[in-house]
Amino acid sequence: MVTGSLFIAATQLLLEGLLGYPQALFRAIGHPVTWIGRLIARLDRSLNRENWPFFMRRITGVFALVILILVTGGIAYLIERGLGHYALGLISVIFLAATLPAQRSLDEHVRAIADALQNEGLEGGRKAVSMIVGRKTDALDEAGVSRAAIESLAENFSDGVVAPIFWTACFGLTGGVLYKAINTADSMIGHKSERYHAFGWASARLDDLVNLPCSRLTALLIILGSLFVRDASPFDAVKCVFRDAHKHRSPNAGWPESALAGALGYALAGPRIYGDTLVEDVYMGNGRRELNAADIRRALYLYRIACVIQGIVIVGLALFFTAQA
Repeated sequence: MVTGSLFIAATQLLLEGLLGYPQALFRAIGHPVTWIGRLIARLDRSLNRENWPFFMRRITGVFALVILILVTGGIAYLIERGLGHYALGLISVIFLAATLPAQRSLDEHVRAIADALQNEGLEGGRKAVSMIVGRKTDALDEAGVSRAAIESLAENFSDGVVAPIFWTACFGLTGGVLYKAINTADSMIGHKSERYHAFGWASARLDDLVNLPCSRLTALLIILGSLFVRDASPFDAVKCVFRDAHKHRSPNAGWPESALAGALGYALAGPRIYGDTLVEDVYMGNGRRELNAADIRRALYLYRIACVIQGIVIVGLALFFTAQA
């Protein structure tokens, strides 16, 4: 079981890193995350009634999460167990697993922000960063756009790359799909708006739980990656993680953000506007706040090295357990 899960994780990582998810295929059939999103949206429409009392909406939110887990996990388990023993079935399992991490697309989206800032100016940067962050971007200056891009890179490295690979390595395709379903539910209904504060409570809490080991692992990968980046400091990254990670309003986002801030000498997070609400976050790191496109590219370079380290570890573990079998 461990050998098979590690093999799937190793191949998913390499395949997605090399090819990503083809846009033509996305246009033709969508993406597994969009399929999961449709199920969540249907559960939201059916079970989240605004005229119901708070406790009832919390209960129906738990019920919706259970349905989501049973449906997505059950389908993934049937595919993995029913088809995984045959050559064509194994290819299908690997292909589906390769759609779960987003290491290549994350690189492309963040690089697009650096390109837009450099080639189109501030308005281009604001437009590009608005594609990947939930905060208000029309008042951001160049430094604000750059910090938003780097913060999104750090956080999404954890929940969009490390976490799906980690849970796939532990529990195969089923583990990866279940993680992606939980994470997608959190992104869609796990925020504290009037509509979702009760209904999305269970999804948000479970997402925090399943990301606990992954956010810490992401910080470690960033620290190790900083050993190979000129003028980066793994020592400052470690110091920043222990000093600042727990201060973040999220139990997980502070770990990769503080590691990246400390390693590169940046100051990330701090007060930010989401919608019309000012969120008084503390700063991760005590370095420079006036960042630009070159600083985004430097963070991307560290991210790529951390991805390579992750790949070496996963492939190495897969080969080791295969040899022991």
